Amino acid sequence: MLDNWPVTEPAPPSAPSGIRTAPSVRPAPVAGPGPAVAGALRRAAPALWAYAAVRVLGVAVLALWGTATGKDAHHLLSGRWDAVWYSRIAEDGYGYTLALAGGKVHSDLAFFPLLPWLERGLSAVLPLSAADAGLLVSAVASLAAAAGIFAVGERLHGRRAGVALVVLWAVLPVGVVQSMAYSESLFTALAAWSLYAVLTGRWPAAGVCAALAGLTRPVGAAVVAAVWVTAAVTLLRWDRRPGTPDVPEPRWDRHPESPNRPGPRRDRHPESPDRPEPRRMLLGVALAPLGWLGYVVWVGVRTGGPAGYLDVQGGWGNGFDGGVAFGSFIVGRFTGAAWPAGLGLLVGVVLVVWLYVAGARRGQPLPLLVYSGTVLLLALTAKGYFGSKPRLMLPAFPLLLPLATALATLRTARAAATAGALALAAACYGAFWLNGSGPP
Repeated sequence: MLDNWPVTEPAPPSAPSGIRTAPSVRPAPVAGPGPAVAGALRRAAPALWAYAAVRVLGVAVLALWGTATGKDAHHLLSGRWDAVWYSRIAEDGYGYTLALAGGKVHSDLAFFPLLPWLERGLSAVLPLSAADAGLLVSAVASLAAAAGIFAVGERLHGRRAGVALVVLWAVLPVGVVQSMAYSESLFTALAAWSLYAVLTGRWPAAGVCAALAGLTRPVGAAVVAAVWVTAAVTLLRWDRRPGTPDVPEPRWDRHPESPNRPGPRRDRHPESPDRPEPRRMLLGVALAPLGWLGYVVWVGVRTGGPAGYLDVQGGWGNGFDGGVAFGSFIVGRFTGAAWPAGLGLLVGVVLVVWLYVAGARRGQPLPLLVYSGTVLLLALTAKGYFGSKPRLMLPAFPLLLPLATALATLRTARAAATAGALALAAACYGAFWLNGSGPP
């Protein structure tokens, strides 16, 4: 009969013989973060391997293309356009300006500091130049971005959709930028993990990632907006007196395969685990804008005016005009021999807007809608170098969710063939693009 008892500690020596005391059951060991991390990596492994394969293919095609044209792939990835500005900041700090004809003044203050900080730190401890350190940061950050994008996709629509979302982000026509010493990969990694933290209620982590994203690119304001708007809506839904009718909570989890899907609903007691913790949420809200706001304020102090950063962007010919300049540029393509380019631009704009609307109609979570909507708004309403528009929209990965869910429904062989064809097309386009005369 006693053989079926749980393992117990021996009775204390002072216990009277013949009297059985209550067994002292050894507590089960508490699992650390190791198994959870290992499980997350196992789930994400197919997405990361697929992403790495797409990036290797893109670099290989670029190298072969460069061999045919006499251009060095390494130089194309790390030694042109924005990569040069980041490397110079890493080596010499801020303060370089370039005066151009027509009154334009290009100042390095237009570039946010996190990437050059990392380049400088890595080149100080590793035998790497600042440019090569930028390539290393981009490579590691792109994998971190792929992992974050997978985590968002898996949480909402399951593992296959998460893998498909990563692959589609990798095979975008401008995906070669993810392999350059640019800041897009670093920014997308921070944005994706900030959004995932919001979806899972980890508000301090969301705020930290948003603050770092705000130190990476001007569009970091989109991550801040996602944190702030979601926090405000969440608090408003929960702000009610005891005894009032229950308010349906936001459904951030929609797929039964999600490893973090919510359990059965509970009454909204103040100590219920389902109830958001206002202090942690407000901490995340307070942290989120610090990076972006801190750099913009610093530039204002350095240039001697509160609108200093806008003045710096104006020197580059950038600014916001509600999309008038971009619309005029597209219309202008139709008046000459370049009308196919104008048609392609128009189709591209219509496609990204349609994807956004499709995501909203399918109930995409609020933080993703706010984030991708803000990225689109900033990209499409800004004037400046119009060839960079596709690159500016690269971090808006939630736009690809409707396509990812469709790709995930295909049989594995057909989905792999589709992804392979898209990867090859993207690799060829990326090589053609980088061998051109203008910056991406």
